Amino acid sequence: MYMSTDEVRNAFLSFFESKGHQIVDSSSLVPHNDPTLLFTNAGMNQFKDCFLGLEKRSYTRATTAQRCVRAGGKHNDLENVGFTARHHTFFEMLGNFSFGDYFKEDAIKYAWEFLTTVLKLPEDRLLVTVYKTDDEAFNIWNKIIGLPEDRIVRIGDKEGGKAYESDNFWQMGDTGPCGPCSEIFYDHGDHIWGGRPGTPEEDGDRFIEIWNNVFMQFNRKADGTMEELPKPSVDTGMGLERISAIMQEVHSNYEIDVFQTLIKASADVIGYEDLSNQSLRVVADHIRSCSFLIVDGVMPSNEGRGYVLRRIIRRAVRHGNKLGAKGVFFYKLVGILADVMGTAGKVLKEQQAVVEKVLRIEEENFGRTLDRGMAILNEALDNLNGDVLDGETVFKLYDTYGFPADLTNDVARERGFTIDEAGFESAMEAQRQRAREAGQFDTDYNDKIKTETNTEFCGYTATQGHSEVVELFVDGHAVDSLSAGDKAIVVLKETPFYAESGGQAGDAGVIETTSGRFVVEDTQKLGNATAHHGVLQEGVLAKGDDVKALVNEARRVASSLNHSATHLLHAALRQVLGTHVAQKGSLVRAEALRFDFSHLEAMTAEELKKVERLVNEQIRRNHVIQTEIMDIDAAKEKGAMALFGEKYDDQVRVLSMGDFSTELCGGIHATHTGDIGLFKIVSESGIAAGIRRIEAVTGEAALDYLEAQAEKYEEKVDEMAHKAKSLEKEIHHLKDQLASQAGSNLANQAKQISGVNVLVAQLDGADNKALRGMVDELKNQLGSAIIMLGNVADGKIGLIAGVTKDLTGKVKAGELVNMVAQQVGGKGGGRPDMAQAGGSDAKALPAALESVDAWLAERL
Repeated sequence: MYMSTDEVRNAFLSFFESKGHQIVDSSSLVPHNDPTLLFTNAGMNQFKDCFLGLEKRSYTRATTAQRCVRAGGKHNDLENVGFTARHHTFFEMLGNFSFGDYFKEDAIKYAWEFLTTVLKLPEDRLLVTVYKTDDEAFNIWNKIIGLPEDRIVRIGDKEGGKAYESDNFWQMGDTGPCGPCSEIFYDHGDHIWGGRPGTPEEDGDRFIEIWNNVFMQFNRKADGTMEELPKPSVDTGMGLERISAIMQEVHSNYEIDVFQTLIKASADVIGYEDLSNQSLRVVADHIRSCSFLIVDGVMPSNEGRGYVLRRIIRRAVRHGNKLGAKGVFFYKLVGILADVMGTAGKVLKEQQAVVEKVLRIEEENFGRTLDRGMAILNEALDNLNGDVLDGETVFKLYDTYGFPADLTNDVARERGFTIDEAGFESAMEAQRQRAREAGQFDTDYNDKIKTETNTEFCGYTATQGHSEVVELFVDGHAVDSLSAGDKAIVVLKETPFYAESGGQAGDAGVIETTSGRFVVEDTQKLGNATAHHGVLQEGVLAKGDDVKALVNEARRVASSLNHSATHLLHAALRQVLGTHVAQKGSLVRAEALRFDFSHLEAMTAEELKKVERLVNEQIRRNHVIQTEIMDIDAAKEKGAMALFGEKYDDQVRVLSMGDFSTELCGGIHATHTGDIGLFKIVSESGIAAGIRRIEAVTGEAALDYLEAQAEKYEEKVDEMAHKAKSLEKEIHHLKDQLASQAGSNLANQAKQISGVNVLVAQLDGADNKALRGMVDELKNQLGSAIIMLGNVADGKIGLIAGVTKDLTGKVKAGELVNMVAQQVGGKGGGRPDMAQAGGSDAKALPAALESVDAWLAERL
């Protein structure tokens, strides 16, 4: 019975939902609360604390289709991907789980019912394994399910290994929950080489494991003894790609519908026709892991998870280029992947544009170095003596050209060579040591001072308090007392001074006694102690002294306002730019704040405006800033954002600002968002690939900034006004010159009526204000004349008439200009020798000017 991959996934979840299981969404590929894992690599990862009894949920049965990645750390299948039938960097694990609810019998019944009734797999193609001493599981398979004994294989401990070291015995660690497994295998047929599990030929491809039932039955103690768990549990897993291959009657996972679609799409965007090429498999596999890692917040970088992502992207690009890809191609597969993943592709569709952009930028960056790096690598392989490429060359390719070692290994393997992995690691360690040495400073109290003091912090609600001097240090050495002028570190039993942490600067202030005054310039952590750095301004200070600790309140308040603003800024950035935005660092001081975050390109002016408005809107709403102490899981349920990579205690501080921002934070904050007053972004810039930085000010500093900007604007306006006046004078002067020049040209157009010089002309686009100067110039040139000029500028009509004084007894300028003006929708008048008017009908002007000759002939 053929079923698509999406149909298999939905059938599995629906089946277990019908058996009382809660369908739980796939967790992130980044296991934020499990530092032991690089990526989520199994369905049970998100339920680990449930199995350990550390977490209780509202359900005792669950089922998931969990996204998994195995491409780094302990579980790394990268080199095999594309070259075997079932290795992937990304896969989905179908699972059903019981947390102290049902156990072996129900788990086995459910598995068998789903495989044989829902999927309708032939029973004679299935066989199972059990742990050698697990008679209970054996009897369930044999007596209840009815599976013949010859299709139930007992698997013992590994040869030479310790007890319970078996493929059919699972354990979470050296101690803790553990138990036997029962795996279900599918027989692909005797036409494929391979033997039954437990035989020397078990690594063949005939018998493929499709389901693993883990029975958490025991608690393994440090001495190796096994205790029965009071509430045994079940953890199962079935690879979606493997079972889909069976349902689609193909042998290789790369032949199922999802991969066939991706392989065909890869061939299309690359421009390659042979769909059997293994490089197409690599590209098809890698687009899945890269896309979903980015969806879950991983960005390409040179360390940690980001470096693994970069390696996978570059491996895919290199295989595409190997097939002749021209230009960027990899990102074009994202939309096709989102479609072919069915219901699991929904999360990808929501972030498709972001994923495409990340992949395109990374591919473009790599493209700039790929050709040069490949040339160096091929030259090194051409000149190689032997069959091992030295580690220094592998390191040079990595360090200079961004070639991951496994990519170099891929190329070398294709040409029959291997790489010196030990030599590469040695070169890498040498680089790390150089970095460590370059980062050392001559004076660093934290490197020198050792203390066992555990200072109690009492500054969340107070800025002063009484305490006792526990330790004193000068130049890194412990002393019993200080004298005036000593630069030192003071450690108190308890303190209201906040030590720099989480990006928030340390407090300043004073520590006073009846005989001394110590000025605190900065406060830092010193292990569990709080180190007050400063100078004894006067008197003496000794161990055991009772002191009064006084925090600089103005500085503390300003810092707290900026710290609260970073939380609002973080939330606003995620709203405006997308949920891929994650904090990558911050610096909160009294003067200003700095916030670094993941984003691929410079923010637009409009985006910055939206973010600024959102933050100020939340400030005006004057939310109460609430702080709650709760366990980490409750904080997650509340939706609190945690900084990735930060280590949190079991009890955490959850800071909420209305429903706009909820984060884990141990810093000092305002009591209401309204206390912040005003938020103003000063700058936005890039500081690294995919990392942007915003600098901003709040409160009084924001007002100071705006006032300074306003003064600058005023100065600029005054400067521009002065410049405008100068330009106006210059323009007026130039216009007078142009009018004079135009007058000289017009004088040649004068004619005579009854022996009198007459000039009638229409101008277009001249400055109406310059017409008077033009008439004066014409009078000077013609000596005795009557002049009538009409001008159209910006849709307005300007009329001017000029009559030399010897002719004003016969013709009055005012009468002449008024006669013309009446014909163009206006009126005018003036002195006998000079008169001006306006009009509105530009189309009538030519005829009106033509009437002047006849009008003058009657009067001359």
